[in-house]
Amino acid sequence: MTKHAIVTGAAGLLGSHVTSAFRSRGYTVTALDVTGAPGVDQIDLTKLDAAMEAIGPADCMAHIASLPRPVGYETEDVFRINMTLMFNVLTAMERSGIEKMIFASSFSVLGLPFAPRPVEIGYFPVDEHHPQAPQDVYAVTKWLGEEMVDAWTRRTGHSAASIRMPWIQTAKSFPEQVGPRRDREEAGLDLWAYIDARDAGRAFVQAAEADIAGHERFFISAADTYSERETASLLDETYPAVERRTPLPGHTALLSNDRAAELIGYAPEYGWRDY
Repeated sequence: MTKHAIVTGAAGLLGSHVTSAFRSRGYTVTALDVTGAPGVDQIDLTKLDAAMEAIGPADCMAHIASLPRPVGYETEDVFRINMTLMFNVLTAMERSGIEKMIFASSFSVLGLPFAPRPVEIGYFPVDEHHPQAPQDVYAVTKWLGEEMVDAWTRRTGHSAASIRMPWIQTAKSFPEQVGPRRDREEAGLDLWAYIDARDAGRAFVQAAEADIAGHERFFISAADTYSERETASLLDETYPAVERRTPLPGHTALLSNDRAAELIGYAPEYGWRDY
């Protein structure tokens, strides 16, 4: 039988790629977003009644809708909107009996890249065992969102994956967004990390189809950094005292894909050098 996925934030960059990935896999998709777009139902999920009406039975929920960064938004709006969205979506899921949640979390739970004070990175490559240290309101909402998903899995016995992603890019956006930044000092706050939107979209489908017990949190990224310099050189200059737990040859990424590979079979297929 055809499976059914619900995608929130479906009109955005990540949401549109997740929606396409599910549809390419043969899923029926209910695509929801506060912004109208072709094939997307326009709905304000910060309204609980609207969320309860829009979210019905499905095989899985891909929850992506949020304000995507702290910059350019009022602090109170980022917190109110992101946390209300999570509460309303989980409430509607529980009412509808949806048993799997894939949450668009962020590598910002580490504290990077928006923290107003320096963030201590314990080791490279960073994996899911690394401590979280959010400071800015966006990172806090991602961390609290993961905690709410954790509570939902404990309460219901259902399963979830929180996918921690870095900067999402396409061939069009990369030269516009990353090009001007990657040689600046603040690029180290990104850990020079990014992911192609197609790989990110596919990871949501893989997570939806994986046999996951409880709530798993893991990183995904491209296989390389977005820098033209080799990784060891970047670390020698920016993070010289941080432990390197594995060899980091060439342009190796600093976010580990190992847990994602183990849990959902994730392996990045695209990188900026293909653009």
